[in-house]
Amino acid sequence: MKRIFETIDPWKIVQTSLDNADNCPAESVTSMGNGYMGARGNYEEHYSATTLKGTYIAGVWVPDVTRVGWWKNGYPRYFGKVINAPDFLSFDLYLNGERFDLAKADVKKFYREVDMHTGIMTRTVVLNTKWGELELRSTRFFSCQRKEIACMRYAVKSNGFQGTVRVETGISADVYNTDANYGEQFWRVLDASCEQPEVQLTARTHENVFGIERFTVCITAFTQGGQCSRQKSEDGKTVSQVFEKQLVPGGDALALEKYVSVVTSRDHAPQQLSSCGLDLLREAVQAGMQTLEEEQRSVWAARWQMCDVAIEGDDAAQQGIRFNLFQLLCTYDGSDARLNIGPKGFTGEKYGGATYWDTEAYCLPVYMAIAGQDVAKQLLLYRWLQLDGAYHNARQQGLKGALYPMVTFTGVECHNEWEITFEELHRNAAIVYAIYCYTQYTGDESYLKEYGYKVALEVARFWVSRSTYNAHKDCYMLLGVTAPNEYENNINNNWLTNYMAKWCIEYALYSTELAGVRLEQAEREKMREVAQKMYLKEDAERGVFVQQDGFFDKDLRPVSDIPADELPICKHWSWDRILRSCYIKQADVVLAFYYFPHRFTQQQKRTNFDFYEPMTVHESSLSPSMYSVVASASGRYQEAYRLYQRAARLDLDNFNADTEDGLHITSMAGSWLAVVQGFAGLNYHGEHLAFTPRCPEAWRRVSFRILYRGRLLAVSFDSAQFCLDILEGDALTVEVDGKAYCCKQSISVPVSND
Repeated sequence: MKRIFETIDPWKIVQTSLDNADNCPAESVTSMGNGYMGARGNYEEHYSATTLKGTYIAGVWVPDVTRVGWWKNGYPRYFGKVINAPDFLSFDLYLNGERFDLAKADVKKFYREVDMHTGIMTRTVVLNTKWGELELRSTRFFSCQRKEIACMRYAVKSNGFQGTVRVETGISADVYNTDANYGEQFWRVLDASCEQPEVQLTARTHENVFGIERFTVCITAFTQGGQCSRQKSEDGKTVSQVFEKQLVPGGDALALEKYVSVVTSRDHAPQQLSSCGLDLLREAVQAGMQTLEEEQRSVWAARWQMCDVAIEGDDAAQQGIRFNLFQLLCTYDGSDARLNIGPKGFTGEKYGGATYWDTEAYCLPVYMAIAGQDVAKQLLLYRWLQLDGAYHNARQQGLKGALYPMVTFTGVECHNEWEITFEELHRNAAIVYAIYCYTQYTGDESYLKEYGYKVALEVARFWVSRSTYNAHKDCYMLLGVTAPNEYENNINNNWLTNYMAKWCIEYALYSTELAGVRLEQAEREKMREVAQKMYLKEDAERGVFVQQDGFFDKDLRPVSDIPADELPICKHWSWDRILRSCYIKQADVVLAFYYFPHRFTQQQKRTNFDFYEPMTVHESSLSPSMYSVVASASGRYQEAYRLYQRAARLDLDNFNADTEDGLHITSMAGSWLAVVQGFAGLNYHGEHLAFTPRCPEAWRRVSFRILYRGRLLAVSFDSAQFCLDILEGDALTVEVDGKAYCCKQSISVPVSND
């Protein structure tokens, strides 16, 4: 497999050559953000080869008309999607009057790095031109201290070049989405100004017929580094500052510093956007680039002190998990309950940039441990605030209770694939699981008593309404669903979906009682009946839970039977062939063992893992990490390590041949889970905190920190010893390999070899 970035550095993403063929994957991998905004790693200069230009602002989106060939009742009215924001990152370069095109340049040396320890990207390019050698240097970061500020440096240096260099940089609303219909643009410029020392552009998302809020964005930029002129394009979509200098050989240079503020109507009154943007920008300019860089380094240093996972002896594994944690924190920091974690973050347009169930199933446990329960509670409140939308979604299907959306910005479903949008119902259970997970881990029942019980109750009412009673078998079934394994649609009785529905109903009964809410007896009895009689099929001969009705009618073959040149099957097989095959896209039955490890025996986990994993193609980014966690719990440690490597380096090594679309942000949390819940064996249930540490043979030692119930814990282990230190907080009873220890400050105990 060809790696996009050959250099393996534990703290850096390093690119040492310009490869036009792999440019889009490289742009994805070098994406950065600060939770408020971010961008793909697009080059500053004009670039005529294949590129996916993308700058994005959190929470800014548009509804697009949903078109289907045959309309179905219950379909969403629109498809919501993130849009490419006006571009403020470009530096258009002219050499002696000729526009420079990096894709066609004679590149003598190329070096680009994203320093994950600081959140700063730098690049150096040495060029051979017909006028002599030229060197380009650039720096970029999105301030984590001042969220509405982005900073850039750009320098053109003569190493032998003689002539005039001209640089145009500013703001342009002449941008597109790659998925736009017929070249449609989503921004309408309200004002474009270049009269002040700063240039400023204000734009609003286009009109829509759905009554959806329109967003106004005001971007202000100031660049310094020499004499400049200002200009506005004829169509009014672009404002620029223009710098020109005659360079002579011997190190002569044009060096620029650019500051940008980005403010939106999500946070400020529209009439105040211009003045607010100017004020924020001028404060940043007054502070200076050096101060802003020092702030950036300080914020990231504090983050890494808390969240870093250190792996000794395996640089590829180390780089992989740090890359994943870096991208997660570039996407979301928990400071705004209106925001969530989009599957692509600020790295691409695919999936519309909206909220999926991935957040609750994968991301919340990670943020809870590395950022604390207040951040985790913000993720829970995000869903609480969208409960009305969940009511609407259920009513659209003629059902009771709440159906949380598969894809959303507001709580209302905005995805247009029926088999996923309204059949992939397990996402409803993930919302309740997040509440349970939070309560179990933190010990804080206040959210459950005040808000969470209501979410659990309304989701349970949905499950009861959606269930079908089978009088012949005296059981309740869930018919016409799509499981996490999306390579089968419109199936009956997916085991995981049925199991989670049963659990949700039971948890709703528990949580309403805890909150002191009395349900009518008839409803309470109906809920108990549905939960008790939920259809859950097990194959006694094989000792496995049956994935869904009819699964064993398929031709059951391992993935190893598929020719290598037909993988991934999603890019080579017809959808008809995939649906008829036994091949599983992602963790399905085994997902229950991740959700509730204490409810199943090791033998159950092992038998089901051994049966289903060989048929799993892992063509969902969400799959390898879950299988890795369960493999560890099943004692399948070599498989756990293999699957971890795939999860940790999924995008860096482009395993699924789709990194060009953007990174798989939400699945990145899975690599942390594979280490902490998998190899370290972290397990929590009630007051119970336990570890079953098993260090992979390729690693010398693993260490990480977690926040747990008012404590800061430092954990480390190797093949022989497990250590836990309480850095902050009270003493703790912890179980290691089944034996309880009272830890007042630190413990160091031997690791079992079983």
